[in-house]
Amino acid sequence: MKFGLETMRRLCRALGHPEARFRSVLVAGTNGKGSVTAMLSASLHAAGHRVARYTSPHLTRLEERFVVSESEVDRTALESAAAAVQQAVERLLREGDLAAPPTFFECTTAAAFELFKRAGVELAVLEVGLGGRLDATNVVSPLVAAITSIGLDHQAQLGSSLASVAREKAGVIRPGIPVVCGPLPAEADAVVAEICREEGARLVAVERDLRVDTGLRHGRTVVSIESARRRLSNVPLALTGRHQAQNAAVAIAVLDELAQLGFDVGDEAIVTGLTTVRWPARLELFHRQGCDVLLDAAHNPAGARVLAAYLHELGWTDVTLVFGAMRDKDVEGMLAALLPLCDRVICTAAPGERALAASELAAIAGRLAASVRVEAEPDAERAVVRACESGGRVVAAGSIFLIGPLRDILR
Repeated sequence: MKFGLETMRRLCRALGHPEARFRSVLVAGTNGKGSVTAMLSASLHAAGHRVARYTSPHLTRLEERFVVSESEVDRTALESAAAAVQQAVERLLREGDLAAPPTFFECTTAAAFELFKRAGVELAVLEVGLGGRLDATNVVSPLVAAITSIGLDHQAQLGSSLASVAREKAGVIRPGIPVVCGPLPAEADAVVAEICREEGARLVAVERDLRVDTGLRHGRTVVSIESARRRLSNVPLALTGRHQAQNAAVAIAVLDELAQLGFDVGDEAIVTGLTTVRWPARLELFHRQGCDVLLDAAHNPAGARVLAAYLHELGWTDVTLVFGAMRDKDVEGMLAALLPLCDRVICTAAPGERALAASELAAIAGRLAASVRVEAEPDAERAVVRACESGGRVVAAGSIFLIGPLRDILR
């Protein structure tokens, strides 16, 4: 991992600036940015616009990151775009224009730009990978920027205070553009408002400028949202959880801004987008061996708290938790939110060298909750099989790198 935009700028120049061949929206945030990106893409597509979205990380296949008109790009197109990026990188290295090869994320971002250029998209909705100011996606000139939420995550890269994280994420703000923000902690909100004033960017704060009412109907979140341009009533969201109401409000506020810039999206298209959008492994329910198994890519304390609130609302207590996390994550913060709802925890290991060993996770969980039965099972598939043997309710969470392979197993 390395930060800075110079490599991306040189790579984009070598490719003929594909990022300038379409308009864009940048979506940053600690949590919720993937959901908002998916909602925006689905709504714009329903309105008839040729739209693309770029998200990260993928669950199991690289193609998941690149979606045009609500369909993943095919492998042939991706291979061709990747080859163009590879040739550009090799030329830059050979000519001495790059001191070192680009990162994996820089290469996938460049491939996204090349794919979207070739597909002739009008507008691309780009999910920021990490932070914002120095993220590879931040070489575009967005029509609108969004910041969905701000919390502590990736502290080694973004800083250990909400203010420092907010300053990094606010790097997506450009002079004169509208900036849509979801509910932010006061410390972060002050930083974002200050940067908007400095840049002459108009701030749209969802909590202040929109009215959002949330309910639950047959287990689905139902929202009514009123903005300056529209009023939507009793919309059953396709994405599960009350927190998705605020994500939907951020998406609607962004669509309102885009409507003033020539990308009109009517109420009917928005309802279609919000009620049909798919964003897998976020409070996604499966059935295995007579068990209900809930997958959620909660990978930081804020995400774990949202998951815990959803479980409490469902009345899911005494669950078996299958948990795996990366070494650089606040494992104690995540477990503190989830353990009160657990009868049993099976600690496992996500793929990759960054993963915390199952035994280390088990030691942390046992220290935090002596009354909870804690087990270690390094093999993720065996961990789920063991969890389902009791026939109760199972929740798998902790890292998207764990949830992706588990989802394929459960499917």
